Amino acid sequence: MKRFAMVLAASAALPMATAAFAGGMSEPVVEPVITPAPVPVAAPTGDWGGFYGGAQLGYGDVDTNGAGADGNGMIGGIHAGYRWDLGKTVLGVEGEYDTANIDLDGGGSIDSVARLKLMAGADLGSNLIYATAGGAWADAKLGGSSASDNGYFYGVGLEHQMNSQWSVAGEVLQHKFDDFDGSGVDVDATSVTARVNYRF
Repeated sequence: MKRFAMVLAASAALPMATAAFAGGMSEPVVEPVITPAPVPVAAPTGDWGGFYGGAQLGYGDVDTNGAGADGNGMIGGIHAGYRWDLGKTVLGVEGEYDTANIDLDGGGSIDSVARLKLMAGADLGSNLIYATAGGAWADAKLGGSSASDNGYFYGVGLEHQMNSQWSVAGEVLQHKFDDFDGSGVDVDATSVTARVNYRF
């Protein structure tokens, strides 16, 4: 009889416990995940504006278009200029002077080249790719006599910023001197130089 009463009490309590348990197992509310909108990232641009100066060292090759006074050798010198950084475009002007050690076949030599350069380039962040052109003046010795003449040049370069002040560059220029110093000889010269710049 006692056992029957216990079973009866347990049977009566079971529905209440089940109801209470069911009430505690309600489905949790899932909070929506909010993804932040991507922040626009500006295209990388370096700071290329201002005054700068530096030095260059390289190689020059001279062709006198069949006149038999060709040659090649080392060149090197200094340069200084100013650039305007307009965002994605960089403009500049530069003066450059090279001494040369270029001996010509049949006697003679190219002793120096000076240039006044205009430059326009694309700002690629820490890199600058540019085109340049301008006037060139060359001093030479031809047949034992001093000679000089002016011409023009054009070329391209690539410069890389190492930090906010120092940069390194490579440059290739093609020079043209028609009827050099009245000799009747047209002179073409190609120069390839490595450059280092310091921006003030």
